[in-house]
Amino acid sequence: MTGRPVGVVTDVNDNAARPVKVDIWSDIACPWCFVGKRRFERAVAEWDGDVEVEFHSFELAPDTPVDFEGSEVDFLAHHKGMDPAQVEQMLGQMKALAADEGLSYDFDALRHTKTLLAHQALHFAKSHGLQGELKERLLSAYFEQGRHVGRVDELVALGSEVGLDGTALREALESGTYATDVDADIAQARAYGINGVPFFVFDGRLGVSGAQAPETFREVLDRVATEASA
Repeated sequence: MTGRPVGVVTDVNDNAARPVKVDIWSDIACPWCFVGKRRFERAVAEWDGDVEVEFHSFELAPDTPVDFEGSEVDFLAHHKGMDPAQVEQMLGQMKALAADEGLSYDFDALRHTKTLLAHQALHFAKSHGLQGELKERLLSAYFEQGRHVGRVDELVALGSEVGLDGTALREALESGTYATDVDADIAQARAYGINGVPFFVFDGRLGVSGAQAPETFREVLDRVATEASA
């Protein structure tokens, strides 16, 4: 359950452009990432300006097996060395927090899995102009519907739901066409010093970590736009 909102704004490098480009590092198996996505979307809807969004790959638990045998409580208790009762309490709090954002997390149905193929699917979707749509579908499928997003067949089905060519997506996943793109995202995250998600990079130079309040995101958008026009 990493990727908590820790709230820092840091300089990444010097570059500004319009519309505001926002690169978001996140993982499908990250409950804070779905919450952060909703809060960021609210900020954008309330902000007077153009925003271009691109999602980037990050694996919170790369050692996770594709077919993990056990519940989310089992996984977190083992992975984080926590008491199961403490995990249950933490998940209850997360579920309530997500509900405040209009999300219906179902940790009992959740199928914990390795998300590497899901990230490859997102790169495929980006190349076809549907990355945002697939990102939303995968997060909902994972946290709200108990779908197994680590398997090719499930990813093809979910991709087809948002308008992607299922046959082409299957071929890309089975051949690893976008594996190097996923690796490049993860390497860039490492270069930026990102060790938790969600992490938002505004115009390639200002980084915001965590699922911040919409007001925080709007303040950063205002700052970036002001500096770009100066």
